[in-house]
Amino acid sequence: MATTGQDTSPQTFAFVLVPRFNMMALTTTLEPLRIANYFSGRTLYEWRFLSVDGDTLTASNGMSLETEPLDQEDRRWSAVFVCGSWNAQRYENVQLFGWLRRMDRFGIPLGAMEVGTFILARAKLLSGYRATTHLHCVRAFTEEFADTTVEERLFVIDRDRMTSAGGTAGLDMMLDEIRQRHGLQLMLQVAEQIIHYPIRDSATPQRLTAGGAPKVPHPVLREAIALMENNLEEPIAIPDLAIAIGISQRKLERLFRKHMGASIIGFYRVMRLEFARVLLMYTNLTIREVSVACGFSSLSHFAKSFAAHFGKRPRDHREAWPDSEPMPIWPGTNELLVEAAKVAARRGRQGPQLEPAEPAI
Repeated sequence: MATTGQDTSPQTFAFVLVPRFNMMALTTTLEPLRIANYFSGRTLYEWRFLSVDGDTLTASNGMSLETEPLDQEDRRWSAVFVCGSWNAQRYENVQLFGWLRRMDRFGIPLGAMEVGTFILARAKLLSGYRATTHLHCVRAFTEEFADTTVEERLFVIDRDRMTSAGGTAGLDMMLDEIRQRHGLQLMLQVAEQIIHYPIRDSATPQRLTAGGAPKVPHPVLREAIALMENNLEEPIAIPDLAIAIGISQRKLERLFRKHMGASIIGFYRVMRLEFARVLLMYTNLTIREVSVACGFSSLSHFAKSFAAHFGKRPRDHREAWPDSEPMPIWPGTNELLVEAAKVAARRGRQGPQLEPAEPAI
């Protein structure tokens, strides 16, 4: 994104917003630029907010922002960033895709924050690139766009493509931009002003520990959960899981029940069903393809398990965030997985809450 050394020419960024964009991802990406201007006493960075129609758009947190329509004059931006959030994975707009491709032909670097990465990929602008997106979407992105190497990192810069995971990752990506273009001292001043430390580089993972389980107290369980995560399509047998960790199956089961309050099988099944939910929400895979990707050999068994766990059939769960819902809900933490495994176990003893779902392809 930047060349090494001092460069005081103003950089003009276009932030392209789509409905329900993520305000936090936008703000954390923008604020370091504003503060860099403040400390330097010059306009190092300029920016504008664009959208397809130039409407006032509402973010996922309910806040609104005025935008301008996409340029018709083919302005030569320093970089263009797509800011999306929930449901952006399904956003398709011929006008926006064409405009982004035109920017690419002009040699303008393209970027995206959080689920906005899906928009760049759908516009066929990430083929052959490395990229990142929010950790909950990484596996779904991989299933949908096999020609892009997605990495679960805070941000990824690959040639003329810049993608961040959302949240506070934009802070670090833009601090890196400031360091490269305007030097270490200004970057440190900006970081201090926003009280952001330690400063994280592009190699920093999005999650604190393997398996995404910083609150799992036992290292054996963290290792087991990581192995489960890496074997969702072809579930590893519990005896093989114990052997891989170097512990007896009985002891592993006791550890799960003691620290997680659920059986290994129950936790693993819920993890696979949560992954199925991600695929249904973030990809166009058929329900049969989703069931296979989550390690279910029987479509009817998958549909029944999904309905019992979520209270909805798979085919009714494709819209991630319906217009009737004011805010999205995402039960994706390991603590909630544990609770879900307990509920699933109780439901299993009581019988499913819905009639078995009809197989839908």
